[in-house]
Formats: sequence, structure tokens, C-alpha cells
Amino acid sequence: MGYHKKYLPLIIGTALAAGVFVGSKLNFNDTTEKIFATNSKKDKLNRLIDYIDYEYVDRVNTDSIVDVTVNGILENLDPHSVYIPSDEYEENADDMRGNFVGIGVSYYIYKDTIAVIRSIKGGPAERAGIKGGDRILYADERKIFGDSINRDSVISYLKGEKNSKIKLKVYRKNKNEFLDFKFRRKEVPLVSVDASYKLNDDVGYIKLNRFSETTYNEFKDALDDLIDEDIESLVLDLRNNPGGYISTAERVIDEFLEDDKLVLITKNKSGDINKDYATRRGDFEDGKVYVLINENSASASEIVAGALQDNDKGVIIGRRSFGKGLVQREMSLGDGSAVRLTIARYYTPTGRSIQRPYGNGNDAYYSDYEKRYKNGELEHKEDIEVVDSLKFVTPKGKIVYGGGGIIPDIFVPKDTSVGSETINYVSRSGFMSYFIFEYLEQNRKQFSGMNFKDFVENYTVNESLSKEFIEYARFNEAQINLTGYEARLKKALKANIAQQLYGPNAHELILNQGDLMLTKVLELEAKEKEEQ
Repeated sequence: MGYHKKYLPLIIGTALAAGVFVGSKLNFNDTTEKIFATNSKKDKLNRLIDYIDYEYVDRVNTDSIVDVTVNGILENLDPHSVYIPSDEYEENADDMRGNFVGIGVSYYIYKDTIAVIRSIKGGPAERAGIKGGDRILYADERKIFGDSINRDSVISYLKGEKNSKIKLKVYRKNKNEFLDFKFRRKEVPLVSVDASYKLNDDVGYIKLNRFSETTYNEFKDALDDLIDEDIESLVLDLRNNPGGYISTAERVIDEFLEDDKLVLITKNKSGDINKDYATRRGDFEDGKVYVLINENSASASEIVAGALQDNDKGVIIGRRSFGKGLVQREMSLGDGSAVRLTIARYYTPTGRSIQRPYGNGNDAYYSDYEKRYKNGELEHKEDIEVVDSLKFVTPKGKIVYGGGGIIPDIFVPKDTSVGSETINYVSRSGFMSYFIFEYLEQNRKQFSGMNFKDFVENYTVNESLSKEFIEYARFNEAQINLTGYEARLKKALKANIAQQLYGPNAHELILNQGDLMLTKVLELEAKEKEEQ
């Protein structure tokens, strides 16, 4: 398996932030029909395509020309107006719906076979009894292993209509037996809550990875469970969360803000303004909230952080967020493709826009992480560039700034050393995950019957496994120097084992041990109790 020859810390933030998105169902009048009825400028493009179709000397795939043309038009608008080709639309739609119809497994195409990493909790495969390490050989008597296998064909065989029947033949490697499974495809959740647990007796923790259609319900279930466990404070972790639907973000905010508090302002080019306010809902209005953000927290994540900060609710901890204050609406192009077109700007309750400038083009816009890295703001709060003319004041007199992201109330620096960046990258990459899968292939029996509590307390990653990973990286042409970071490497390996055996909650719980932002939260909590 080949891999990057080296890990470049400067590209990590950019890669994570490139997919930021705020979608919304705003109350502005929809003028789409009027535009398409009256705009004759489109005739020029239609005529050009017809000339190429019928008159050009060579045969040309005009569909690809149209795709390039659409992308070219959108690139001249703003960085977040994007084109979604028809072959990518369904996957994008699944991601924002928060579910898909299928059998519910995460897997690798391992060598020439579909190898199950783990069945997704709540999915039909889990209920049927398919386990990590199983090989799926046949789907409805169709062979799906061998040299010709590819990801697209696998997905088409395993996905299908809701409630449609599927028959699988599976080889269970650790027992050397073939098994038959028959069940129906169902909606499989794409979970938004990566983790939910108590940091101590009084402080709960919830990590969200997106704001999809199902996020609020997942979040509310997690919050209710923590409230039932008598938490007094909550940490809402929005680090590396690229955003999603405004409506979902507003419902999350509503759990914390008192009735009629201003949540968000949106304004379109006609000057129409919408103001959204908190409602009577809200089960944690009396609790204390900490919001964790970093340079890859974007759009809907920034709406949450900005609304709470501007209403003097809770504490924002971390580093300056991405800086996206534009709202998109998804619009069908009639052939299975769509555009997400920017239709409005949003403003936090104090009236500030946190959108970064984008006049120098998309490349400069998405290389902002490199700029922050070089100017030192990832390590020092005083190096964050602010503009006095974009200064705003909250009701309690706190100064906040617009013009480029949410600046936290309490700054926590990032370890920007190459070793630290490498650990952060590989710990959440498919590269380490693939290595761990191979390790479990040889050692799965060791963990048989071990619950997560036993795993946390009794399993230790030894020197042999960490050295094996470094050799594995070198064998795959990845130049990794982790001298001085051996303990963090072992933690990352243990977290990846936990993820494949016990799920994402276990993964985050282990990775969060010793986390600097969470340590800061616990310090603040302890100090407050001392002062009471």
C-alpha cells in the first residue's frame, strides 16, 4: 500500500476545512423560477454547446464541458458556491440527511475481499450478527471478491431500496467457517455525535462532527442522558466540525439560551433581513457550557459559538475558527446534479460578520491555515490579526471582533511541531486504521470477551507495536520521525484499536486523555468551585 512520502503540517488544516458548508431553509422569497424564465443570457451557452455537439470536427463529451463551465462560473463567485456532479450527489445528500439505506458496515477492500471493520451500531448488519473481521464474499449470489473488485461496485451491491432483501455469504476468519445471512436493507445512521460521556462527576462532554438533519435528535438524546446523570456543566466539542444546516445549529443553541435571546441574523442581497430567536425549548439554560473550537471549526459550528459568545453564555475555548459567514441553498440542475449557491450572509447577535475576505481567489482563501501557521497565531493569541473597525460589544461588555472567525474567550495554543502534527494526522487517518485492522487480524482472539472498561484499564500498547507501526510507515514510504512522541503514538494506536472494537465513543475517550483544551476546562471548573 503506497502513501504520502511525508506529512506536511501546513496542509492538514486546509484539507479539513475545504468542505465547510452552511445550508439553510430561510424565509427569503425564492426567485429561482423568475430568474430562469427571464434570463436569456443562458442561450449563448446553449448555442455554443450545440455547435460543439453537431459541428465540431471531433467527438466531444459535452457533459464534461458543461461541468467545467459550471465550475468556472462558480469559482468566480465565492469559495463556498460549489457544483455537485450527479455521480457525487447521492453521497453528499446522505451525509447531510444523516443516514443512508444499506446494510450498515464499515469495511476495507482488504487485498481482494470486503473485510468488515465493524458493524455500524443500530444498522441491520449488527442486528443480523455480522462482526468485525468477517469477509463478505457473495451478495445475492453475486461474487464480490477477486481482482476486479472496486469500491463503486461494492456500494451498488450492498446499498439498495429500503426494506429490500439481501442475502450475504460471509467467511468468519477467526472461526474458519462460512455463514449465510438474510435480512432487509434499512436506513443506517451516519452518526453526528462522535462521543458523549462524563469527564468527571459534574462535567459532561459531547463531540459533534457535523450539523446534519439528524444531528439535533442525536445531540438531544446525548444531552438528556448526561442531564439524567446530574451534570452541572457541559463541554460541546466542535473542533474540526465543518458545519451543516443553520436550522440544526439553531436548535442546538436553543438548548442553552433563554427565551427570546437573539440567535442569528441573515441578510440577502435585496436587503431582506431575518432574525431568529431562542424559544421556550431548552433543557440546559441553567447549566454552564464550554464550546471547544479550532481553526477547522466552520460555518454552523461558528454560528453556535458566536451565538453563545454574543449572549455572554458560557466560555469559548481554543483557537480562532475558520471564518465562514455565508449561507448556501442547494438547487437542482435537473440532471441529477446540483449547485450549492450562496444566497445570504449571516451575522452573529451583536451584528458581526465572521466571514474571511475571499477576493484573492480560492487558492489563497483555503491556504489561510498556512498564513496562520507562519504569523504565529496558532501558538499566541496576541498574533491574531483584528480590525478595530470590526469591534463589537456584548450585553455584558465583552469585546468581540468580526472579519474572520470566532476568537475564543480563552486561547489554547496548538503544538505545531512536525511530530505533533504527524501524530494528529495519522491518528485520524485511514493509514493508521488500516495498520490496526491488520494487527487485529492476527490478534482478535486476545480481545474476545474484553469489555471497554477492561480494555482501558488493562490493555497497554507495548514498544513492539509502536515500532512495528513506524516500520510499517517506512515500508509504505511515509517518512515519520516521532522521537519524543512515543507516548502519544501509543495513545493513538490504542484509540484506533478501541474504535475498531468498541466504536467512535471509545476512540474519542482515549484520544481526549490529557487533551489541553479539556484540561483547561477542568482547571476552570476546579477554580470556580474553590471560589464558591
